[in-house]
Amino acid sequence: MARGDVTVFNEALAFLLDGGFESADDIKLAICDNTVAPTQTTATPTLGDFTQVGTGGNYSSGGTSLGDLGTCVSQSGAVMTFDSATNPTWAAHASNDTDAYWGIIYNDTDGSDRAIAFVDLGGPVNMATGALTVTWSGSGIFTITNS
Repeated sequence: MARGDVTVFNEALAFLLDGGFESADDIKLAICDNTVAPTQTTATPTLGDFTQVGTGGNYSSGGTSLGDLGTCVSQSGAVMTFDSATNPTWAAHASNDTDAYWGIIYNDTDGSDRAIAFVDLGGPVNMATGALTVTWSGSGIFTITNS
């Protein structure tokens, strides 16, 4: 993987297509260290499978909301786009964690915090000495195309 790559969990694709989430569900991005590295084939991935960075600075447990699912998903023709107008950012803070590796996109409304996708932050990212901003692609976080 390369820095900035977004990978959708296989399990999440099936769950999304099966209608497992509701349009009002709150979708968030949490920042995690490298204790457990996510993979596309992680079975039934949840936020709890990964270790969030510490909350000693300005990072709050659970991360930042990207919006509700109904806002994050759009469809045009044969293409479904998952996107957010929110580019999460955390300012540098001396008490922030120093080993951010992954951003985990997950459904915070779901009782088990099912994970949808992950983004490679190119870690370790030192959030104590510099801001961390995740800027999504202009074409969306990810797309699914029916061909």
